[in-house]
Amino acid sequence: MGGISIIIESDDFGKVFKRLKPIFDFEPSELMTGIAALGESQTRRRISEEKTAPDGSAWKPNNEGTSILLQTGQHLLQSIANEASSDMAEWGATWEHAHVHQDGMTIVPKNAKALIFQIGGKTVGASKVTIPARPFVGLSSENEAEIEELITDVLGGSLQ
Repeated sequence: MGGISIIIESDDFGKVFKRLKPIFDFEPSELMTGIAALGESQTRRRISEEKTAPDGSAWKPNNEGTSILLQTGQHLLQSIANEASSDMAEWGATWEHAHVHQDGMTIVPKNAKALIFQIGGKTVGASKVTIPARPFVGLSSENEAEIEELITDVLGGSLQ
C-alpha cells in the first residue's frame, strides 16, 4: 500500500502554536457584536448624511423638498437596531413602514376614489401614490471595507 507522509521537524513549532492559540480559542461573539454595531452605524449614517443607496445611487428627492427619510419624526432613523450572537450579525429597521422606503410601494385607496393627504400645507388628492425605493439597508463597497478592517483589527490583535 502506498501513501503520502509529510514529516516536519522544527524547534519553532512551539512558538508558532503559541502565537496561533488566540485564533484557535477565538470566541466570535465580540466580533459579531462589533460587526452588527458597525452595520447599524453605517445605516444610520446613510439615512442622516449620505442620502444614497448602498450601490451609491442618489435617492430620489421627495415632493416637499425636506430631508429624505427623516420627515416623519425620524421614526425610521430611531428604529435602526442590531442583533448579534456567536454566529450572526444583523441590523435593519424595526419601524413597521421601513419596507416601504427600502423597496418602494404604490399606494391606492381602499374605500374611496382618491387618497387625500397634505403636502407642504396643501391638501392634495390622488388616485394613487408611488413612493420610490430608497434602499438604506445594505453594504456599499466602503461599508464592506470598514467591516473587513474591523475583522482584521480583531483577528490581527489576537496574533500579537
